[in-house]
Amino acid sequence: MDTLNLIKGDSGLEPYAPVINERIKKFILKEQYLCGGLPLEDVANGHLYYGLHRYPDCWRFREKAPSVNAIYFVGKFSGWKPSEKYKMTKINQWDWEIEIPLDVLKHKDLYKLIVQWQGGEGERLPSYCRKVHQDDTTKIFSAQVWEPKQQYKWKYKAPQIPKYPLIYEAHIGMSSEEAKVSTFNEFRKNVLPKIADLGYNMIQLMAIQEHPYYGSFGYQVSNFFAVSSRFGSPDELKRLIDESHRLGIGVILDIVHSHSVNNETEGLSRFDGTTDLYFYPGQQGYHPVWDSRCFDYGKNDVLAFLLSNCKYWLEEFKFDGFRFDGVTSMMYWDHGMGRDFTDYSLYFNGNQDENAIIYLALANKLLHKLNPDVITIAEDVSGMPGLAALQADGGIGFDFRMAMGVADFWVKTIVNKPDESWHVGDIFYELTNKRDDEKTISYAESHDQAMVGDKTIIFRLIDKEMYYSMNVFEPNIIVDRGIALHKIIRLASLATAGNGYLNFMGNEFGHPEWIDFPRQGNNWSYRYARRQWSLSEDSNLKYRFLAEFDKAMIAIAKNENIFEYRPFAIVQHTDDQVLIFNRGKALFMFNFNPTKSFTDYAFEIDRGEYEIILNSDSPLFGGFNRVDDNYIYPTHPYLKKHLLKVYLPSRTVIVMKKVSQSDL
Repeated sequence: MDTLNLIKGDSGLEPYAPVINERIKKFILKEQYLCGGLPLEDVANGHLYYGLHRYPDCWRFREKAPSVNAIYFVGKFSGWKPSEKYKMTKINQWDWEIEIPLDVLKHKDLYKLIVQWQGGEGERLPSYCRKVHQDDTTKIFSAQVWEPKQQYKWKYKAPQIPKYPLIYEAHIGMSSEEAKVSTFNEFRKNVLPKIADLGYNMIQLMAIQEHPYYGSFGYQVSNFFAVSSRFGSPDELKRLIDESHRLGIGVILDIVHSHSVNNETEGLSRFDGTTDLYFYPGQQGYHPVWDSRCFDYGKNDVLAFLLSNCKYWLEEFKFDGFRFDGVTSMMYWDHGMGRDFTDYSLYFNGNQDENAIIYLALANKLLHKLNPDVITIAEDVSGMPGLAALQADGGIGFDFRMAMGVADFWVKTIVNKPDESWHVGDIFYELTNKRDDEKTISYAESHDQAMVGDKTIIFRLIDKEMYYSMNVFEPNIIVDRGIALHKIIRLASLATAGNGYLNFMGNEFGHPEWIDFPRQGNNWSYRYARRQWSLSEDSNLKYRFLAEFDKAMIAIAKNENIFEYRPFAIVQHTDDQVLIFNRGKALFMFNFNPTKSFTDYAFEIDRGEYEIILNSDSPLFGGFNRVDDNYIYPTHPYLKKHLLKVYLPSRTVIVMKKVSQSDL
């Protein structure tokens, strides 16, 4: 690996070249030691060895538990009690095994392990179990045999992975309008067509890995190889992914390898009676804020477990991409909490968990070896240099990083600045300030901004008026402002995005209120853990205008191929609050001014005639119809230059492009 490419365009990294070189050396040595001469993909086959597998003559189950005295395989067949008949045999220093007659187990049977160690014992679910079942009455989890007579037969090839992802972030459980937990089948039938109609080319599925507490949003994983039983079966997830592929939509797994649930009976914590089988010893093994366990990325067994997990989801379910959650928490011993990363020294000062960074590099290398077209995305708030740079250049190897600062910028702007103080120069800088050597995915808001304790953009802008004044019959100045700003904020985020864009389910039409999963504090209500799709379909309400605008702006991004070009600022007029830039052939003209509309606003542009291809003031999008969308705008000569003069209404964005001669 050559670090020169990583630091070539960033002189700030030059003092840390020795640290970067040492990190690369550690990565190479770790891979060599982990693989022992084997290909990396062969080290990631734990799921093919451990867990329950059906063979022609028997069932065979294996588990890794080096510190225990005995393991019993229990179920209805043993009266749910330890039996010598189903006592496992230790076959080496680490592993236990048992062979079970074929007639003892069948598809959908439940089972568990009883693990005994020096001074204690406990019920456990297998570390590699692929299916978990929760009893409706007792709420207790058990492992479940998943061996249908007919394996799922894939019908459709995966689509070509888009160079520029337009991602629809979705949660299966809360995707129904009914106050309940929705399913894979319902999502496939009811929501997937909406996503396809909006024009998104990828879906990011959250909370897929099994988690005992629904309210954790899927971020307290207990069973890393199991599909969340709340949403349906593994085959139903496969059918959803298959249908997505039929529609030309790739599917991204929101994978959680940053920590594990603290639960013992259904999770990995104290699996063998010790605290450090999978996790760091002592306090390093506990996340102080998340109340969860932190993986020991320095252990080869843990690396093999997590790499196997990557390979399993990729090959078994044909996911097209992986968004790694909580990368910041992984990379820093203090999890990056309460820290502003304002100085490069903070990336190379010894606070970094080099083991975790090496794991992330290994995971990226593995996934791209298995499928060169797969995409990987890092959720990192710290801005670690090289995170989304090529490994050949000295980077960690992610294809994209989330531009998390964009959403934070919009929150601060909306909350802290009156409309007349929005500085278009600052807006353009904050939205385009990205490293040249990394690809980024921007978003105005994700699920994070919709959770209880935060607010979506539309809720910040309109607040209680959403309950009373979203009908089309009664004008409301607060709602008018909110709808106008919602449109231009989201288009500004998309139009300046580096290499892709993300939207959370329902935000495209300004879904009201927050997300709050059933919990004791809300009397276990599903009222706020659902999506009210009917709001966007009701012609008497204004939500449909936002949905139509979202669809139109996604189409602009695709049809004009804007991500192939850098945004180039033409006008950044602070007093007028006008921001104009082009991106390829698309010309974006934003008037953030809350009160002033500008007639014949002139600026220099290439000679020609221009037509409107998107106008946020159109009645189709809930605007005031102040602009003639059919007018062709000619340039005017002025001192050997060419000026375009346009009418820019207040709080409006207009997108134009040059008319070709064949269009005239």
